Parts: sequence; C-alpha cells; structure tokens
Amino acid sequence: MQAVGISNFKQLSEQAGVSRKQILRLRQGKMKQMRLEVVISLADVLSVSLSDFIGLFSSETVSQKADEASLREQFQREALHIIEPWLLQWPTALSAIAQNPDLPAQRVIKLLNPLEKLLQSWGVERIGQVGEQIPYNPNQHQLLSGTAQPGDKVQVRYVGYQHGNKLLYRAQVEAMDSLQ
Repeated sequence: MQAVGISNFKQLSEQAGVSRKQILRLRQGKMKQMRLEVVISLADVLSVSLSDFIGLFSSETVSQKADEASLREQFQREALHIIEPWLLQWPTALSAIAQNPDLPAQRVIKLLNPLEKLLQSWGVERIGQVGEQIPYNPNQHQLLSGTAQPGDKVQVRYVGYQHGNKLLYRAQVEAMDSLQ
C-alpha cells in the first residue's frame, strides 16, 4: 500500500471501489469468500499482478508453505532417527582415528564428509566435542559417571545433538572427579 501511496485500509477501500468488509476478508485470509472482480480491483489499485496478489494473500498458499515446512521437518527427523547409531558413535570413532593416524580407517573419514554436510545443511549442531572439558549443563548433558552441579567441569565422552532449538540427544559426559 505504501508503494502506491495508500496510507490506510479506508483509503484502499475507496480507491478500489470495494467495501471495508471485503478488505477485512482479505486481511483475515478469506480470499475464497471474495468475488473475482473485487480481487482484480484490489490488485489493480495496488499495482500488483493478479497472480502475485493471489499468491500474497491466499491462505492456501500460506497453508501450503506451512505444510511443506512440516513435511520437511518430519522427513529430517525420520532420517535422523535412521542414522542415530552413526550420529552417536561417529565422533568417538573420529577421535580414536585422530589419535592413531596409522589406522586404516583414516581413509574412511573423507567418505563421510557428505553426511556431515547434510547434517549441517539441516541445522543439526553438535553439543560438545569428544574429550572436551566443558561446564555441566543438565539440559544438554547426561552424566555417565560421577556427580556434577550445573557449571562444574565435565568431560564429553559422546557428543549430543540439537536440531535448531530442539534437543535431539544429550551429550554424554563424565564428571571430572570420576576421571581422576
């Protein structure tokens, strides 16, 4: 509306020659209840093509995008469930290989880079690194041995993962007092 110099919905209603009730329907995402001539008039006044106008205001388009996002997330979660054993054990295997580069498995690391990139593109993030000493956070860590209070140093045995802001797996950690 601002792009075509219309400052409020009353003015839009007047310039398009449509009732305020039609503007309200549009704002509520009820385009299906509007007559075609009203939609065309609004698109003309706003200097937008009819197809763009429908795409911008159709509740079906918004709903379709939400459904697609939901399906994508469901697919990702199912895939993550399938690769769960690899996801939990791979960082530990990498650590063992890094400590002994003569292991024949050294060549395997490069083969799995695409999987790492896939996880990264999905927004899957590791919680901790194997062997890393970090402050204990009971929301992200699971104690394997010893006791720890929030903020106490712990050592990561198995990394955890989060997908966006959702926790997938807690990092499995050991309290420093149990390592000595």
